[in-house]
Amino acid sequence: FFVGFFFFSVMEDLIVCLCKRPEAVYRLICFSWAGGGTAHLAGWGKLFNSSIEVSSIRLPKRASHHKEPLAKDMKTIADEITSVLLEYFQEKPFAIFGHSFGSYVGFSVALCLKEKYGLEPIHLFVSAAHAPHSEAFLLVKNMALSDIEDEDLVTYMQMLGSPELLQNKYIKKHAIRTFREDYKLLETLSFEKTENNTPFSCSITCFTGSEDKECDFKAWQDLTSGDASFYSLPGGHFYLLQPSNEMFLTKYITRYIENTDI
Repeated sequence: FFVGFFFFSVMEDLIVCLCKRPEAVYRLICFSWAGGGTAHLAGWGKLFNSSIEVSSIRLPKRASHHKEPLAKDMKTIADEITSVLLEYFQEKPFAIFGHSFGSYVGFSVALCLKEKYGLEPIHLFVSAAHAPHSEAFLLVKNMALSDIEDEDLVTYMQMLGSPELLQNKYIKKHAIRTFREDYKLLETLSFEKTENNTPFSCSITCFTGSEDKECDFKAWQDLTSGDASFYSLPGGHFYLLQPSNEMFLTKYITRYIENTDI
């Protein structure tokens, strides 16, 4: 009993679903940006129709009552998420959405599910992120932002337009700490694309803000034998927070998910 309760408790820590839909046909599983919480993307649940249940995934040990540090590398994080949530991923057809850092966590989770369990999302939606095997991504990793002073980190987050910095001092302090932790994880992500290694067969859609730094989106096509689509929407790195863009994203994602053969 206690083992089962503990496992259920850990699972509940990871899944944030603000609009539960037990009868939904599909799930959209979201991963947030560095330093961001789960609330905004979990709040997308009310924007989708009854066929799609939306959840946002909190990284292991990041629940408020946990004091342990996060795992030291992205692979371990992906392994922990997939092992705890395997049944959740198996229950219904699911798509993955990630923004910025969340795109890399979503990619790592999808890769782990495919390699270890032969399980694949029906669609992978990535936002504001270079392909993980691109030279542009290597440049981001090598910026070593996890080691810079808080003041410089805040400057970088302000340049991106981090919404957490506009809130109160406690949220700002928490955002700086979690951004640093997330970036340390990002620095451990390593994926080598070889000619015989195309990990996915699902389609991939890539979104970016027109005023954001240019992303190496085209290389995402290398990661699937399925289709790849690319969209630039008005705004900067956090273009997805603009209501008009949010409406576009939810309508586009709904259409793609509901039209997928399962």
